[in-house]
Amino acid sequence: MRKLCHIALFFLLLPAAQAQEILPQAEAKFITSFPFHQFSGGVMVIHARFGDIPDSLNFILDTGSGGISLDSATCEEFKIPIRATDTSITGIGGVRKVSFAFDRTLQLPGLRVEHLNFHVNDYEVLSSVYGEKVDGIIGYSFFSRYIVKINFDSSMIEVYSPGKISYPREGTLLHPAFTNLPIQWLSIKDRRRLGFNYYFDTGAGLCLLLSEDFAKDSSILLSKRKPVVTQAEGLGGKLQMRLTLIKELRIGPYKFRQVPTYLYKDDYNVTSYPFTGGLLGNDLLRRFNMVINYPNREIHLLPNTHFDENFDYAYTGLGIYLVSGKIMVEDVIADSPADKAKFKVNDEVLAVDRNFSLNMQVYKAILQRPNESIKVLVRRETGELKELTINTVRIR
Repeated sequence: MRKLCHIALFFLLLPAAQAQEILPQAEAKFITSFPFHQFSGGVMVIHARFGDIPDSLNFILDTGSGGISLDSATCEEFKIPIRATDTSITGIGGVRKVSFAFDRTLQLPGLRVEHLNFHVNDYEVLSSVYGEKVDGIIGYSFFSRYIVKINFDSSMIEVYSPGKISYPREGTLLHPAFTNLPIQWLSIKDRRRLGFNYYFDTGAGLCLLLSEDFAKDSSILLSKRKPVVTQAEGLGGKLQMRLTLIKELRIGPYKFRQVPTYLYKDDYNVTSYPFTGGLLGNDLLRRFNMVINYPNREIHLLPNTHFDENFDYAYTGLGIYLVSGKIMVEDVIADSPADKAKFKVNDEVLAVDRNFSLNMQVYKAILQRPNESIKVLVRRETGELKELTINTVRIR
């Protein structure tokens, strides 16, 4: 899950003045289009070049990022000069100072974006959990300059210059509050119905995340809920969260039922509670084709062919990561299905459900099937081969 960079709220006080002439807004102009692919949870990844480096790099497209960033290992590999600063960012691992690569260029297919200041983070955990290198994250520094259309049916992105644009006649137009991140009012219902602010976060590979403080103070969850402990990843490393369901979520006129929901003990107030209650992630947002229009402070949503797809209700308690080219078990939650199946930390995963592809995304998709018995072939540290059967359960 992506982290939220430090958040500043800006208020502009306008003095009383005489009526001024309002000039018509110029038409937005099409600039370019290019494909994207998805990691688990709907997280979008695009290929782009940094500066004069000839290699294409992987960037996550993330409305939950307050800037633009590079992975520290990528900077080291390509000898990208960086400068230490006193700027701090906040993530699940706490507050840390970051270095920058100042005044650099990002080359997208058909678009050269100049004068960008990239802060530098360690994305080793993200690369490990997705099984594919994450070289950076593209956030506010890009979205603030353009209108971005995202089509999950065709896996294509279109970029337009700021200006007047015609949205599809169908769908709904949202008017989020904006700091450097969009903040959307949602209605959620479980024990009771409650409207509140949430970050609109395309970089989060989940449906909904609630601050534990918000969940407690609002008494939003039904008393019968039995959250399970699970592993999560993001800026600063790994941590455990709780996972449950909420009965209903509404965004604009659209309603979703039985939505998987993470409960996050937000020690560093990444979610800015009590201003916001958490975040809305891309495993739900990918069910819409979107027009993200930061310049006009608007987001248009249009249900797509994924709108009615089932949510992931499976729970395993098994944490697998790509480490030095091998898929390894690094976390086994106590009393979870993985624990009961006798998985051990440092088991090497060789096959899941007789699939020997060693593809992290494929294996995760198989393990997302609830209430199934799935055979997993592992190699123990001793070299012993074991076929374990994990009985996935359904979150409640």
